[in-house]
Amino acid sequence: MGRMRAEAALHGEAPIRVLIVDDSEDDAYLLRTELARRGLVVDCRRVDSALDMAAALAGQDWDLILSDHDMPGFDALAALDVLKRSGQDIPFIIHSGQIADRDAVSAMYDGVDDYICKGDYERLVPVIEREMRGLRARRAVRHADTRIQQLAYFDGLSALPNHHLFCNKVGDAIREHRERGRVPAGAVLVVDLDRFLRINASFGYEAGNDLLRQVGQRLRAGLGPEVVLARLGGDEFGVFLPGVNDRGSVEMLARWIVKSFDEPLLKDRVELFLTASVGIAMIPSDGEAVLDLLMNAETALGQVKRAGGNDLRFYERTMNAASAERLAMEADLRHAVERGELLIEYQPVISARHLRPVGAEALVRWLHPRLGRLPPDRFIPLADETGLIAELGAWVLCEAARQARAWLDAGHERVRVSVNVSAVQFSQPRLLEVVADALRRSALPPACLVLEITETSLMADVESAAGMLRALKNMGVQVAVDDFGTGYSSLSYLKRLPIDIIKIDKSFVRELCENDDDAAIVRAIIALAGSLRLATIAEGVESAGQAEVLRLAGCDFLQGFHFSRPTPAAQLVL
Repeated sequence: MGRMRAEAALHGEAPIRVLIVDDSEDDAYLLRTELARRGLVVDCRRVDSALDMAAALAGQDWDLILSDHDMPGFDALAALDVLKRSGQDIPFIIHSGQIADRDAVSAMYDGVDDYICKGDYERLVPVIEREMRGLRARRAVRHADTRIQQLAYFDGLSALPNHHLFCNKVGDAIREHRERGRVPAGAVLVVDLDRFLRINASFGYEAGNDLLRQVGQRLRAGLGPEVVLARLGGDEFGVFLPGVNDRGSVEMLARWIVKSFDEPLLKDRVELFLTASVGIAMIPSDGEAVLDLLMNAETALGQVKRAGGNDLRFYERTMNAASAERLAMEADLRHAVERGELLIEYQPVISARHLRPVGAEALVRWLHPRLGRLPPDRFIPLADETGLIAELGAWVLCEAARQARAWLDAGHERVRVSVNVSAVQFSQPRLLEVVADALRRSALPPACLVLEITETSLMADVESAAGMLRALKNMGVQVAVDDFGTGYSSLSYLKRLPIDIIKIDKSFVRELCENDDDAAIVRAIIALAGSLRLATIAEGVESAGQAEVLRLAGCDFLQGFHFSRPTPAAQLVL
């Protein structure tokens, strides 16, 4: 409520809350009167000691602090120290006639925002307006920062932790046990709603979403505070019970989850009955890596589903059919390049101003001899884990560079090709050699190659990332931050990294025309990029309305199904 009121004050809808630090009640009254006479509506409170000021900062929200300098036992620098200890971002202005210019300049180096002589209201008013504009901009960035963190770590539908945060919490708990010299213990449960698609088919997606929210609330209300509950995606929920090694206790919890669905869920006063299946993986017997635990719990869950659902099952090592299939896929992937089973499709990148293609993103596909056409999310993680990504990534880079050279030779002078670089590739010094080799073989000008690197990869080790990016920039290639806003919670690192382009993640674009918060986030990202002289690409554009909102917001480039699905190079129109 306090932040909403402060934002309203910044827009002139409410008084500016001013904390006056002054030992004279008459001076404070005169200040309030003179500001009001000049059109500033203020709500003031006067304090004259460190104790009273600290209490005022703790008890209310303030937009501005105006401090006298020379007071009995208290001065402006002591007041500034009280503000710093509070940790709050509030403009601090010295309004005094008892401070030398030299001391005032020194105070501004220490953090004071400005110094105005008492009575000089003609100068004070524009300074207040300037500081309020700056405060509004900083709060807008913080709001965007918070929103990005929510999108990165929390599920927008249920408000529960998402898959990423769930994995972090499980991994942190396991590491903490190891660091204390203890054997990790706990259980990971995957809860899946049985035949949930029939709800969407019968009542619509909005009804389904409402029921998912109810399920999340019911589970959260019945689980203890030490239990981590997350929505992993779709109709799947994750439960982490830390510290337990007793299968009986875990089974009791899992049976409560199954039993909790005996009570109906309500939709428009209609009772709807659901059942749930639960797969369980124990720590450490079923693994100590988060993804292994989830995979094993999913394997056990599959056994429950095949048996009809509405039950629970612990993982057993005999449930390894999926693992065998995965090993077979790894073996096939090792020969995919030499057998010519990989192909690249290109999705055009469109100039928002001219609505013409200016380049394309290269997207690899695998024509598996047995499983058919596979998208990258089916085999790139496997390639990363097994080390095959080095060969696969080098092939994609060379093919994309060769194709871009062909487009240049055909007369498309300004075309650029974008290639995704996985986290594993980016962490390997050999990437520089691979990029240089692709440019040399294709004779492609380096400026025509854009390397897309996920935000998570960059932030895993900022200093190392900065060094790799500088080396790539020295080669002349361009660098784009892919999936911006989903992998890290702070925008401040952008200015430390030598990048050229920000790709706004499709999760922000999806509801751009319906969700004011997402629209505000997108505008904030575009404005931030502009201030850092970075270009912006919005991915996942699927409608003319989204494209128009992005164009008006100043986005430079657009990409998505609205313009073209990924297509073979021969069919791409540039």
